[in-house]
Amino acid sequence: MGTIQLSCIQIAIGLLFLTQAKSTKEETSAHRNYTITSCISDERSALVTFRAGLSDTANRLSSWKGGDCCQWKGVHCSNITGRVIRLDLHGPGCHNSIVQVLGGNISSSLLGLQHLQYLDLSCNRFELQIPEFLGSLYNLKYIDLSNSYFVGRVPPQLGNLSNLRYFSLDSTLGDTYSRDITWLSRLTSLQHLDMTFVNLSTIAHWLPVVNMLPFLKILRLGYCDLTSSPDSLQFSNLTSLEILDLPANDFLKRSTPNWFWGLTRLKYLDISASGLHGPFPDEIGNMTSMVRLDLSSNDLVGMVPTSMKNLCNLEELFLFENNINGCIAEFFQRLPSCSWNKLQTLDLPFTNLTGSLPTTPVPLSNLTILDLSCNKLTGPLPLWIGELTKLKSLYLGSNNLDGVIHEGHLSRLDMLDVLTLSDNSIAIVVSPAWVPAFNLTTLELRSCQLGAKFPMWLRWQRQLYSLDISNTSISDMLPDWFWVSTSSVFYINIRDNKIRGVLPSTMEFMRGIAMDFSSNQITGPIPKLPTNLSNLDISRNNLVGPLPLDFGASGLQTLVLFDNCISGNIPYSLFKLQSLSLLDISGNNLTGSVPDCLDNESTTNTTSLSIRNLSLRNNHLSGEFPSFLQSCNLLIFLDLSNNHFFGTLPTWIGQKLTSLAFLRLRSNMFYGHIPVELMKISNLQYLDLAYNNITGSIPTSIVNFKGMILMGDDDAGYEEAFGHGLAIGDNELVDYSESTHKGSREIIYRRNHILW
Repeated sequence: MGTIQLSCIQIAIGLLFLTQAKSTKEETSAHRNYTITSCISDERSALVTFRAGLSDTANRLSSWKGGDCCQWKGVHCSNITGRVIRLDLHGPGCHNSIVQVLGGNISSSLLGLQHLQYLDLSCNRFELQIPEFLGSLYNLKYIDLSNSYFVGRVPPQLGNLSNLRYFSLDSTLGDTYSRDITWLSRLTSLQHLDMTFVNLSTIAHWLPVVNMLPFLKILRLGYCDLTSSPDSLQFSNLTSLEILDLPANDFLKRSTPNWFWGLTRLKYLDISASGLHGPFPDEIGNMTSMVRLDLSSNDLVGMVPTSMKNLCNLEELFLFENNINGCIAEFFQRLPSCSWNKLQTLDLPFTNLTGSLPTTPVPLSNLTILDLSCNKLTGPLPLWIGELTKLKSLYLGSNNLDGVIHEGHLSRLDMLDVLTLSDNSIAIVVSPAWVPAFNLTTLELRSCQLGAKFPMWLRWQRQLYSLDISNTSISDMLPDWFWVSTSSVFYINIRDNKIRGVLPSTMEFMRGIAMDFSSNQITGPIPKLPTNLSNLDISRNNLVGPLPLDFGASGLQTLVLFDNCISGNIPYSLFKLQSLSLLDISGNNLTGSVPDCLDNESTTNTTSLSIRNLSLRNNHLSGEFPSFLQSCNLLIFLDLSNNHFFGTLPTWIGQKLTSLAFLRLRSNMFYGHIPVELMKISNLQYLDLAYNNITGSIPTSIVNFKGMILMGDDDAGYEEAFGHGLAIGDNELVDYSESTHKGSREIIYRRNHILW
């Protein structure tokens, strides 16, 4: 009986302990999951005042209402204390429309958030100085002010943020500077420092300051106008540094010695465009942790060192715009074989690589970008290119490659996105029924040989962004599917072929921005143009009919239609194109007078036409000197030659067209004298008044045309004529000036009476 009682007591005691343990666990769990449901009132007031100073046109902070600021967008509070510890107001994208970003004033009310650890104001548009008071938010561990259009001096008070681990002030979209960065040395916990585009040109001893940051892992000081790069560091404190980004500075020194070659734990090094010269340094071989190496746009010469074979972790190599000036086969031999299966990017354009690509396969199984463009490579494209099955971008343009590319080169490249082979002697020969596995966004085959028939395989490229098949020996009818396949293409170039067909009536629904159909055999009328089109060239074709009454493309900047069979009058709609800078409709059958858009009530805002280059030559136009040109005060080039214009030359030419450098009026019916005001155009380099009925004397002030020499009266095209010259032959001009300038000028005056 006693034993049973003892057992019952032991069980009871055990249950008691178990109940107490369970109760303690539940209390602990409840405390851990307890969440403050409302922010601190003082901090809410600080945020309300902060928002009041902001410009928020997109109403991004519409959630900033109600009593619980911890629920507002971008505001994060501690689950334990309810204090605001994180304020994340970064913009939607650093290159998005400014309508979607925050601006205005950054209120000092933020000082009411003394527990703030994280502040992100990046990708906005403040256009003011960085507030000094930010240096009093002592608990900040993270601050990102990048790409928000800050201006002026970087406040040294930021050096008070001793807990800071992440600091980014990429000023790509701003204009900031610092003349003293000693304050950085106090940020001893810093791991990430980005001051890209901050002007540090006056700071010679920047490296000793940075060297006092022992935990620094990432250092970005690109485009800072730094001028010094010490040979070495006596004692390097940067043992944790993994990423060093120093592009586009002004070091202007030999590639070696340099302090950064001693940072053998670096994984990413960008020292591009920084004025380094001399050979590729052997010290590269010491950087055995290197993953991404960018030495591009310097003046490094010679073959890469054999020590590069030590870079067994290399994934990306950028050497473009250096002078390797060696054989491509030898270059491939010097790549680290231990990283062949890791290499993803080889970027080598403009490096003077020579010779033929090796015929033996190069086992770069993970290569995604291969750029060998703009070199001196010769020979055919080897078949092993087709074995790079992960290739996304292949750039081989502007070499001396030849031979044939067939389906074996391309069929396995199903991930290919960019293919550029322009300016080689390559022939592309594939079956008409071939359907590529890839879907390209960029295809550039300029001056390759595609054959007489239109390449049928282009039909399946439905994601093209840019297409260039100019000068590819096509002499075929444009298939109907071409306009469907290219309806979403932004840049189309099919010039210098013998392509036949007409422009589609659905052209206005295309997405084109720039289109070049010149030097083909396209006929038919000009349809309404795509809404977003800015550049169009259909010169040297067989277009007929009148110019459209509604061009559709309100943002058109260049319109080149010369040497066609376009007829009718010039419509008023042409001068509604307020962005039009270059207009060439010469060599057509246009008739009538040029419309005076200044008097046309249906045309508005014509006082600020953007035309800089205008050619109406070789038509059948008539009427007086076009008065709409008074609106073209940016005009530099004007050619009205070989028409039927008449009347006197207006005096306002010299007053309104002060930027003119080229004025060609030959072979018209202008009469009267040369306006003295014409001589006020100080930039005039070419003046051609030949074959008119102009009389009177040559203004003596013509000697002020310092940039001009006198030319003969040949009818050279404006492509050749825009040099320096004056041609006034075949008029009735007399100069009774007592001054003679023989030897400094010569005028061809056929059947005239000119006296100097």
